Amino acid sequence: MLARVLSSALIGVDAYRVTVEADLGGGLPAFSVVGLPDATVRESRERVAAAVKNSGFHFPARRITVNLAPAGIRKEGALFDLAIALGILVSSEQIDPFGSDSVLAVGELSLNGNLRPVRGVLSMAMLARRLRVGAMLLPPENAEEASIVEGIGVYPVRSLRDAIEHLRAPEKGPPYLPTGGSEDGSSLSLDLEDVRGQEQARRAVEIAAAGGHNLLFIGPPGSGKTMIAQRIPSILPELTREESLDVTRIYSVAGLLPAGSSLVRRRPFRAPHHSTSDAGLVGGGAYPRPGEASLAHHGVLFLDELPEFKKKVIELLRQPLEEGSIRIARAAVSLVFPSAFMLAAAMNPCPCGYFGDPRCACRPGEIQRYASRVSGPLLDRIDIHVEVPPVAYKDLSEIAPGESSAAVRERVERARMVQHSRFAAIPGLFTNARMGPREIRKFAAPDEQGRKLLRAAMDKLGLSARAHDRILRVSRTIADLVGSESIRAPHLAEAIQYRSLDRPRWREGG
Repeated sequence: MLARVLSSALIGVDAYRVTVEADLGGGLPAFSVVGLPDATVRESRERVAAAVKNSGFHFPARRITVNLAPAGIRKEGALFDLAIALGILVSSEQIDPFGSDSVLAVGELSLNGNLRPVRGVLSMAMLARRLRVGAMLLPPENAEEASIVEGIGVYPVRSLRDAIEHLRAPEKGPPYLPTGGSEDGSSLSLDLEDVRGQEQARRAVEIAAAGGHNLLFIGPPGSGKTMIAQRIPSILPELTREESLDVTRIYSVAGLLPAGSSLVRRRPFRAPHHSTSDAGLVGGGAYPRPGEASLAHHGVLFLDELPEFKKKVIELLRQPLEEGSIRIARAAVSLVFPSAFMLAAAMNPCPCGYFGDPRCACRPGEIQRYASRVSGPLLDRIDIHVEVPPVAYKDLSEIAPGESSAAVRERVERARMVQHSRFAAIPGLFTNARMGPREIRKFAAPDEQGRKLLRAAMDKLGLSARAHDRILRVSRTIADLVGSESIRAPHLAEAIQYRSLDRPRWREGG
């Protein structure tokens, strides 16, 4: 008897349908899995056999063939265990057949028949809704995550026997109802009021958050670059439900969503070490996984000590900085990982970090070589370059706290609302930082005095065409923060000062 059970697998951050076909034939006892399985899937033979026996059922001593269709896509992971076991039990007539299109089963089996959680369940639940599947059987640890998808019945089962009992009497147990889950573990204790002094840097992060701009901190060790960057998420607007679903799906696929959690409710902040590989930063590997750039989707990617990263690694960020996604091509498949993040980076002004201080002994050539580790095209994609000087003692000794993140976030949210209204008719455009040339000409044209100022700055600093557009985008955000419809000279003047690395003294290394 041939049995079919619906399951699912992952390709990138998306799920696709997998039909598990189980057939019992004549001949010597054997158990083979076909359909391009990896080593983990092939090992399911031993897990399923032990789980079936230890659950009180008979494992058939016949020639068992399990096919994972479609056969042209490589399958990985242990999430097919439950579907394979159910298929074998139906094929051996130990349980009654059930509608193969009405139930989607995923879960890893332990040897005693209990279910273990799997990753990517949120994407699979979305697939089940698209396929109009009525019920989804999965491990209890994944139930909260799947239950946020409306339109399907989520049924957590602790073991193979529990799954069979549900199939025999589905009306006995109601579907799982979401409880709200736990938080994602992010800390709310980081507040911008902890930052002493550094008024220009505080202003820069407010502008960056308001317009979704990328920014680079340049300053000596101990000036507070990392401290300020860590507090950027506290001034960003709350995630919308759609954004939360996007972020949660990525974390679920990466296996980083805590057990029992549902939605990720806080904007991600990712800070990879400078020794990270290209696959670690942008994703990839033999079986492509999301990298740090995708894990920072709708949040902040912070690269401390930017010149210490391998040049070929950070150059891979060009595509996501421009397009908001990363395309990874393999011989059999091409994957797209969402990567619409805000980049915050930090670097020293010279190898020793004390450029301009009597302690600095760096030669002009050394400074130039240090700065050249970050390419011009990448720097052109960073809207704001801000110098972070050492903090003065009088600022450190201040007792009164600085302006809180909540107060700054109110201004940021007002500016974001202006942008949402402005770009309402343009699909996929929500912030000034994502404006293209056409939108810049329409929404970020300066007045006559502003054009004269920008022309003089372009001639003196030798700015590129991309830097010209970056200045206009930042100017548009500065104008939005003060409620100005037009871009005036003061807005442009402030935006121009945030192009520190375009100044001659930096390019010349002294």
